[in-house]
Amino acid sequence: MALTKYEKKLAVKTGDTVVVNSGDDKGKKGKVLEVSKSEGKVIVEGINIVTKHVKPRRQGEEGGLIKTEGAFYASKVNVYCAKCDKGVRVSHKVVDGKKIRVCAKCGEEL
Repeated sequence: MALTKYEKKLAVKTGDTVVVNSGDDKGKKGKVLEVSKSEGKVIVEGINIVTKHVKPRRQGEEGGLIKTEGAFYASKVNVYCAKCDKGVRVSHKVVDGKKIRVCAKCGEEL
């Protein structure tokens, strides 16, 4: 299987706290729930809320409109650094033979 251009470049992982760079939710922080490497998209808790029409699937189940998080491009978010108190780029450092992710600005471990 060939890698897409996004699969090599995603700095965001599931569980990271991120800050949104652009769009209606600009400046908001949230936790990454899901990452789709093949599409280069992420789903962030409480960000990009969309309304979905849901049809009842079983007897007794209710249908209607539900609000849920929608996917958007990972390039619109930066990993949040608590020390810098803003979204930053990710750098890598080798410590004791392990590669760790660090803040590109202050060197704090992410």
